Amino acid sequence: MREISLFNSNFQTSKPSSRTRINFPQFQMTKSANRHKVTPRADEEASPSQQLVEAALRGDLEAIPADVSSRSYSDLNGLGMVCLRMRSSEVILKEDAPLRVRTEWTVLKTEVTALFAAAHAGHREVVRRLLDAGADVNRKLFKGYATTAAAREGHVDILNMLLEYGASQDACEDALIEATSLDETKVVQLLISSEMVGPMTLAHAAVIASSRGFVDVITALLENGVDVNCMSRVLLRSVKPALHVNVDCTPLVAAIVSRQVSAVKCLLEAGANLELPIKVGAWSWDTLTGEEVRVGACLGEPYNAAWCAVEYYELTGQILTLILKQSPILLGSTLLGRTLLTHAILCQNPSAVSFLLGIGATAKFPIKTPRREFFPIHLASRLGNVDILRSLVLHGTDINVRTSLGDTPLMESARAGTVDAFIELLKSGADLGLANTLGETAIGLADLTAFVPSVSNVMTKVLEVGGRINSSDSSIFSPLHHMVRHGQAGPLQTTILSSSTEELNRPDALGITPVMAAAIYSQAESFRLLVMAGADIKATTPQGESLFSFIKKMDSTTRDCFEKILLQAALANLIVQDSFSALHYAAKKGDNASVIQLLKMGYDSNLLDEEGYSPLMYAVMEGNYETCKILLPRGKAKCDLKNEGGETALSLSRKLDKSNKVMEEILLDHIARCHVMQGEELFKYTRDGSGSRHAKVLRMSKSCVLNWGKGRRRNVRCKEAIASPGSGFWKNRRIKDEGKMAIFRVLTLNGREVHFEASSLSHLELWVRGINLILRENTLSGDSK
Repeated sequence: MREISLFNSNFQTSKPSSRTRINFPQFQMTKSANRHKVTPRADEEASPSQQLVEAALRGDLEAIPADVSSRSYSDLNGLGMVCLRMRSSEVILKEDAPLRVRTEWTVLKTEVTALFAAAHAGHREVVRRLLDAGADVNRKLFKGYATTAAAREGHVDILNMLLEYGASQDACEDALIEATSLDETKVVQLLISSEMVGPMTLAHAAVIASSRGFVDVITALLENGVDVNCMSRVLLRSVKPALHVNVDCTPLVAAIVSRQVSAVKCLLEAGANLELPIKVGAWSWDTLTGEEVRVGACLGEPYNAAWCAVEYYELTGQILTLILKQSPILLGSTLLGRTLLTHAILCQNPSAVSFLLGIGATAKFPIKTPRREFFPIHLASRLGNVDILRSLVLHGTDINVRTSLGDTPLMESARAGTVDAFIELLKSGADLGLANTLGETAIGLADLTAFVPSVSNVMTKVLEVGGRINSSDSSIFSPLHHMVRHGQAGPLQTTILSSSTEELNRPDALGITPVMAAAIYSQAESFRLLVMAGADIKATTPQGESLFSFIKKMDSTTRDCFEKILLQAALANLIVQDSFSALHYAAKKGDNASVIQLLKMGYDSNLLDEEGYSPLMYAVMEGNYETCKILLPRGKAKCDLKNEGGETALSLSRKLDKSNKVMEEILLDHIARCHVMQGEELFKYTRDGSGSRHAKVLRMSKSCVLNWGKGRRRNVRCKEAIASPGSGFWKNRRIKDEGKMAIFRVLTLNGREVHFEASSLSHLELWVRGINLILRENTLSGDSK
């Protein structure tokens, strides 16, 4: 057989196998005759049974022989292969939300009788003719009886007719279960009133309807005498906690597990018993030690409906509210020394814990066993659920409450290795200076667990999330210098460091401040926290050593890490500009975003560091093209600055392979642009060189206007600059050695050709490059606009 899911009125099938090819028609809901495709086998084309089934499915009363009653019994109840489009239901599960039932259409190729086909398609007259002819109403097929087909499709009148013609109890019970699964209330009412359904089936239907939230069906069943506390075996499903098992349960249990609020309300109003023992839990307890064991679904101790509602908690809390409103005493009910709140913590459901605390459940009620006594917060700490811990603390639970053995929640968390819970407890103010009856401390227990191999790592994990160390006995633990020297404080150690400025910069016996210690031990994260907290980076030891003297002793990788931290501090304006050459470092690393920010903050792009280099020189030496492009126009970096070796940025670009030709071109473009825009005194020739030359201050604007005076003819828009005079110029001037002449000409937009003589060949190159560069940039700018 082949089953294909359909939605709405249209469907698509996956590619059929080579053995079976099914061509399905387009279905129309309003025309039952076109809803089904008849696909007989080749050897059944002339079969009377096949023809009869086809006619019944189409509802073609005329095609059914008038003498059908005289035909053989085998023809009347024979099978024919057809494709049926029938209703089916799909259960959709979602965590903490009600189980949802989605009805869809399914196409199934199967063998059916004529009566089944007519009942399925809803052809009343065909059904009557077949029944009058003696069709077997109680023949069971793959998809049930004819009653099942009528119930599935909601054909109440046809189902009533089948009942009148002697439908058996099995046929009626099968139809009832099908109708219940599809929420066909009228069909259910008809079948119940027929008195052809046994009590076990009615109970089964009640449990199914409850699990699916079909309140009308539940009401119909209860009104017709079904026991609200009846029991039947059904498949219960849940995402969290995971459940997929057949269970003997009551309608109320099925509704609770499926999170059906309306069904629970209906059942409670009908008098459902809340005290009946339910065995759908997954937890068992050792009565001596109090240890919890997850034994699997339905294997735990039986409990009442309230406990079930806690374990299978519905997100809005309405089910638990209805149950506790019906029986408030259940809020304080206990099981093996435990309360509802304890069970919610064990199930690790923060929503249920918050709900119970909100309606008055107390976390101060101890859990007592023959060997020990502890509190809910100890259980939550051992399980490590941070959200539950927050709820308990928020509702006033003592963070340092002790067990009968003197253990605090922090010790329980440390012993169990629940890091997140340990951190949360410390953030909430748990005391590290306490010991139990055996002399054990939280830090000592944490040292023994796998997740924290040392006290330093314990504190690191705590402070990374903003925790605050609280110790009532400082002789046991002194946090600041210990954390700094071990360098594993975490990104949020600032919480402690910023609490005392004096301690932040207090030197030890050797005169080493915490920030120096971080540098000495190469602990970058502690160093970052100290610097960001405002540690003094200019302090020196009695021997005159500074922080930077320690940084210089590091290898290149470590030094780079520490300098990057100082850069971050500079960007945050936490250190003064003269304490660290932040712009030099950012330029060296090609950190363009930082370069831009530092320039905005007023950092001098032409300041030489202690080694005699400017930020531009570092960018050039490292081949950081984009950084140079930022420093030159925005930072107004000077290209003529020289280091102690007399080298400029341009000479460095020609010297180092890393920079290559691209860097040199960037610098030359900038120099040329600045040169022509600043202007220079040149000689201008008149009348294409035939006139005398005279000195003019020539400069060019961003708008491509070349200017050497106030007159209109002395302000021209350029088209191009060429590094040589025109042919007419040579004739007019009668110059033989043109290589020694620094003459260039400018072509204007109106066709003029103006000649100028630069002071040197290098300046000539700058003028030609600069003019053409500005022209090119102006053209690109115009294109972009």
